Amino acid sequence: MFACRFFLFHLYESPKFLLSQGRQVEAVAVVHGIARHNKTHTWLTEDILDEVGGHIDFTETSGPTAAELSKRKMSAFSFEVIRPLFKDRRLGLCTALLWFIWAAIGMGYPLFNAFLPQYLQHSGKGEIPVSANTVYEDFAITSIVGLPGSILACWTVNLPYIGRRGTMAISTLFSGIFLYLFTLSSSSGYQTFCSSLEALFQNVMYGVLYAYTPEVFPAPNRGTGTGIASLLNRLTGLCAPVIAAKIGDIHPAAPIYGAGALYLAAFVAMCLLPIETRGKQSL
Repeated sequence: MFACRFFLFHLYESPKFLLSQGRQVEAVAVVHGIARHNKTHTWLTEDILDEVGGHIDFTETSGPTAAELSKRKMSAFSFEVIRPLFKDRRLGLCTALLWFIWAAIGMGYPLFNAFLPQYLQHSGKGEIPVSANTVYEDFAITSIVGLPGSILACWTVNLPYIGRRGTMAISTLFSGIFLYLFTLSSSSGYQTFCSSLEALFQNVMYGVLYAYTPEVFPAPNRGTGTGIASLLNRLTGLCAPVIAAKIGDIHPAAPIYGAGALYLAAFVAMCLLPIETRGKQSL
């Protein structure tokens, strides 16, 4: 991934950062580079930027003071930064549903995936457990089959009548279905087949969800919206091992049933998302 970062694509610097450093020419060049990448044009020029924001020769170039920086940092903890995410009913519903989706998947994902080697090892239901080598061979197969998921998602998100929401919903539904199918047989080959397809659809789901989430939130509050989504995802993920240990004592497949239920709940929430971002500019 380190090599890919430098040799396979060009990562532009943030125009906001460049402007904060007084590097307006570079900021304009970045915007034009992004436009070329998206096969379009931009009207932005250095003269227009000077007219809107003031010429760099007449603007204050010194950075903020320590007190101003501290005040700015503390303002991030104000509810005022969250309120714009609920400025109208449509955006508020989308925000609440997205946060629920991230929380549900945050718990459902580790309930199954983090304990998949243990499930595979004890899939015999009372029979002699399979060897560790076989378990991790099956786990490797599952991971490899899941790799094309992101590529598939890259294609389907731009299809008419499917888009971001459709791709997420369909892949999440199939992820939940294959979790339940996983429990129907103790055959190692069967379980590897189900877990592999689940991994494929799961990668589609996660790939689109990571792209869709920042597209929905307004630009000034995008960091807040995605940050809270990530926080909820991690918090529920921390609870997953405790829950798996508790309900796993009741029934070995109970954590898988729980993961499937959470995925299906996320599927319903995705179907209710009121905003489709396919073919539209970000807010």
